[in-house]
Amino acid sequence: MRVVTVDPLDRQQLVTAARLVVKIGSSSLTTPDGRLAPERLNALVEVLAARRAAGGQVVLVSSGAIAAGIGPLGLAARPKDLATQQAAASVGQGLLVAHYTAAFARHGLQVGQVLLTADDTVRRVHYRNAHRALTRLLDLGIVPVINENDAVATDEIRFGDNDRLAALVSHLVHADALMLLSDVDSLYTGPPSRDGSRRIASVVVAEDLEGIDVASRGSAVGTGGMVTKLESVAIATQSGVPVVLTSAAQAAQALAGEDVGTWFTATGRRTSIRRLWLAHAASTRGRLLLDAGAVRAVVERGTSLLPAGVTGAEGAFEEGDPVELVGPDGALVGRGLVAYDASEVPGLLGRSTQDLRAELGPGYDRELVHRDDLVLVRKRR
Repeated sequence: MRVVTVDPLDRQQLVTAARLVVKIGSSSLTTPDGRLAPERLNALVEVLAARRAAGGQVVLVSSGAIAAGIGPLGLAARPKDLATQQAAASVGQGLLVAHYTAAFARHGLQVGQVLLTADDTVRRVHYRNAHRALTRLLDLGIVPVINENDAVATDEIRFGDNDRLAALVSHLVHADALMLLSDVDSLYTGPPSRDGSRRIASVVVAEDLEGIDVASRGSAVGTGGMVTKLESVAIATQSGVPVVLTSAAQAAQALAGEDVGTWFTATGRRTSIRRLWLAHAASTRGRLLLDAGAVRAVVERGTSLLPAGVTGAEGAFEEGDPVELVGPDGALVGRGLVAYDASEVPGLLGRSTQDLRAELGPGYDRELVHRDDLVLVRKRR
């Protein structure tokens, strides 16, 4: 990561953002024993309601459903197994949204609950439905309150943390800026409690994080740590959305353009939501092994992946699942959405699409992975 001097004009992008996505973590909304803290939630709503009163649109991505369900279920701590997490989310989500509904209502605002899974940002029909619903809610003056659908999400389809979800949502709704709120007020060169650690006011996200210790985990009631926050920052900034990372206590100052938290300048342009998800959030279900010619075609010429260039397949994937594309040297080339079930692939390998169409009929001449569903990954194994 390269540290740069902050330009006050950069932070004005947050002040003038017409459409803002705000993410708040569980630890910022709950007490140390894991129960929902209404006074913290109300404080956040005060800030967001002021933004709405000033004419800006706000999309809130809120953690806290599982944490809110811990107390009512009589659990001592955040559950670790998926089934109990789903039960806690089912109980807690209603409590969480009820608090938001009441808090925003005091400012004359209505909220709309939106629960998403990873499929909703990658499957074409799901994505279009999510985009249409969120856009319409905003047009109607509603504050969308978004959370991962923990009650039904599985390990294979979940985002894993709401930081990543917020970054993808900021792309989905064409946001002008993203604000990530947690119990940490900024990015530091090391753990804030360590002597010599200093706040980083502004950064340009690079491919590495040399010299910066961000290995700390999230809180006992949350899932995200600084590593996941920086991964989420990369998703947003690489798709043209600037980000500010700060604490919930400093949210109002950040929205006023004050020098709090860490500002991340947008470094890229908008791209396909599927490409973003594949590059940063996909949990792959298998691997396709490419020969050297296929690697060159995909990497250098930007083509689709055809069966003729694939030498093997691993995993129990289904049509539409994300898979890794691996070169003959074992290096990860990219990720993509495969167009066939794993059971169909062995009979296609090494064969031309013309031969497959002639023998198997129409439909079998399609690509294994279409270039629109493929993203290159610059990563070494």
